[in-house]
Amino acid sequence: MINFEEELKKFHPSLEIEDAEDAIYNKNLTDIADLMVQLIKEAKTEA
Repeated sequence: MINFEEELKKFHPSLEIEDAEDAIYNKNLTDIADLMVQLIKEAKTEA
């Protein structure tokens, strides 16, 4: 039978996943909320 506690002690995250997380979190990406805020600001300045 599998001893889950022992298996969890042996677990090490993949380095590839950690590298991907760093690449994703360290980028300043524009999302839809940022775009909407920018559009609203532009609309207010034009009015």
